[in-house]
Order: sequence, then C-alpha cells, then structure tokens
Amino acid sequence: MNYYSTNRRAAEASLKEAVVRGLAPDRGLYMPGRIERLPESFFREMPGLSFVQIACRVAEAFFGEDVDADALQRIVTDTLSFDAPVVRVEDRVWSLELFHGPTLAFKDVGGRFMARMLSYFLGRGGDRVTVLVATSGDTGSAVANGFLDVEGIDVVVLYPKGKVSEIQEKQFTTLGRNITALEIDGTFDDCQRLVKAAFMDRELGERLSLTSANSINVARFLPQAFYYFNAYARLREAGLSGPIVVSVPSGNFGNLTAGLFAKRMGLPVKRFIAANNRNDIFYHYLQTGNYEPRPSVATIANAMDVGDPSNFARILDLYGRSLEAIRADISAARYDDEQICRAIAETLERTGYLLDPHGACGYLALCEGLREDETGVFLETAHPAKFRDRVEPVIGRSIEIPARLAEFMRGKKLSVELPADFETFKKYLIGESDI
Repeated sequence: MNYYSTNRRAAEASLKEAVVRGLAPDRGLYMPGRIERLPESFFREMPGLSFVQIACRVAEAFFGEDVDADALQRIVTDTLSFDAPVVRVEDRVWSLELFHGPTLAFKDVGGRFMARMLSYFLGRGGDRVTVLVATSGDTGSAVANGFLDVEGIDVVVLYPKGKVSEIQEKQFTTLGRNITALEIDGTFDDCQRLVKAAFMDRELGERLSLTSANSINVARFLPQAFYYFNAYARLREAGLSGPIVVSVPSGNFGNLTAGLFAKRMGLPVKRFIAANNRNDIFYHYLQTGNYEPRPSVATIANAMDVGDPSNFARILDLYGRSLEAIRADISAARYDDEQICRAIAETLERTGYLLDPHGACGYLALCEGLREDETGVFLETAHPAKFRDRVEPVIGRSIEIPARLAEFMRGKKLSVELPADFETFKKYLIGESDI
C-alpha cells in the first residue's frame, strides 16, 4: 500500500519510506492510501479472541501488503507482551487501562511497535538511523525504552525543561547507551518545532538518516487502533450491547486519530469525545470552525500541553476538511486544573478508582457527555504513580510506586541542556557543538 502526504505536494511513498522518513518531504503527514473496512464476521468473533489475535487482524489490514505475515505476527506479539483491560468504574462508565506496559503509559504500544517495524525494514548491517522524538511526558519514555539497544538506531529525545514530571524524566534520561536526552529551554511546541525543522534541513538530510517516533510517524500512531478494538471486544464479552462512546484525553491527537481510523474500519463506536485541558485548540475549532494554534500553557495534565497538535492535519484529511462531518463523529470538552484535581479526589472517594490527571479529563468529559442509552469508555493513559507529586496532595495519601517505576527513579539523570534554537540543535546532531 502506498502512503500520501496530507499536503498533497509530495510523491506517494511505500510503507518503508513512510516509516523511515517520518515526515513527508512537503512537511505533510503520511496517510495510508486506503482504509480497509473489516467484515462483520470479525466483529462478531472478536469477544472470543485475545488482544494479540485481534491486533494481528487489524495490523494485517494496515501492513499486510508490505510486511511478511510471519514477521508481522512476531512484531505484534512482541509488542503486546502486556494487557490493556477495561475496568468498570461505575454504572455505564468503564476505564480502558493503557498503563500496563513497560513504562506504564499508552505510548508503549506505538513505541514498541514502531521500534520493531523499523528494525524489520532496516535489517542487520544497514545504515544507522537517528530517531528524533519530541515529548511532553510519556512519549519519550515509551520510545526510548522501546528502542533501547535496537541495532542500528540512535534515539534523541527532546523535552521541555521543568515541564515533565520527575518520574517521566527519569524514564528516558537514565538509559544512556543509544538513547540521548536533550533538555530544551522552552515548551513542547518548541521541541516539536525543532524536530520538524530538522527533517526539512537539507544538510542534515545529507549527513544523517532521520526519522521521527512521534505520532506523526505512521508506525507509531496506527498501532494505537489495536486497543480500541480490544476494548470493544472486552465490553461485548462482559455482556454490554448498547451504543459505545469513547472519551480520549487529547494533546497531539494521535490517540484520537487512531480511534477514528478504527471507526472507519468498521469498529462500532457511536462517537468520540476529545477531552482537552486548558490547551483547548480543538475544542475552539469545533465551536467556531477556526483552527487557531497558540503557545501551549503548562497544566497538571502535562502530556496534553500542546498548542499546535500535529495530527489535526490527519483528522482534517480523514473527513475531507468538512467541519460538519467532524462534528458528527467528535465532540469536545475542556477542563482546568481545579476541575481535574476535584475529579481525581471525588472519584477516588466515591468509587475507589484512582485517576491520573489525563484520565481525569477523559472521565469528566465522558460523564458529562454520556447519554442514557450509552456505555462509555475513557482512556486511562498513564499510571497515576507517574504523577505522584501532583496527585498525592490532591488525594491526601501516598501512591504506591510500581517496581518498574521505582527502578527508573534509582537511575542517574543523563541529559544535555540546549536552548530552543535550531542552529544549536543542528550543530549538536552533526557533532559540531561544543556543548
């Protein structure tokens, strides 16, 4: 299958070219040439299938023409070495828990899948590839750990200084080896801008083979569709038969876009809710029809602090730039830090379920938008312990740190501080910096 650019000014690319390049030459994002609608028989069979079995069928629809069947099955099976269960929180409200992977965040699925896909295409003994990834929190840890010690690949993680939690930071700054962490004096949007500028720089393109592991990369965001299908199967397995609504905490919108692809493939989701924090660019777009990026502001739900979400371009393309069509499938809500904190405390007291700040946005949006005949699922995107410095004061008690996180916390931070300046960043990448 060929992949085209959302800007429509670049030649179509093969899957390998799209994965290795990350961003299209015309600065657009790659989209698959077609989206296969899965047969009704598959959805009837899904409640009896495992997560891996479901994911293999979905992966075949996206990648089956370009990846050997046995290799694709190995990639999926190795990626999904953990579960993504749905847990009942209260009547008609379920949590899709995406924090059971190695770094306890939803991005483990896309990060691990992309690492294995890129390794498949590169093979052994090939040229080295440098993976650039901007992170507002969990992307960095998921990608860094997914690519750790993968032969032929160097990873450079850019993150905004002082704007990620200590636990998130330790998960990608303590690894060393083929992982480099750059602490940028700026915001996530500055980090993302530097990554995009690197892809467009001719000299860098000649001296380094660059790709991205942000959700701009098709091998990062498409596999996130796997757990939407699995959630549907598990709900049906639990005997729920009504319309399903999914609420997605939204920052760079890769997660929501993957859900929209799942719906286009036939997954019976009635509609989606995009849950925003104070960085409410998409909410504003749905209200006014105007897309107006602006500098991000820091919030308690820091992984959603994005002022110019890249995957908005994919949503526009998927719906033919029709505001009416987008509104038919997606609504949005926005919450400030006070509302998020109140939801965490009150939900724990009332139900016994502990939300992380991002999941709290999804939970609030779902509870406020759920109609009487609907069953709702919100995405709990990271383990609350990753935000213990923010959550513990809200709930007035300590959060037990899982063993995997505790191990990261014992590591020594290894990072390089850089200004949010492209020329300095470029010199560092090509080894001409005195930093």
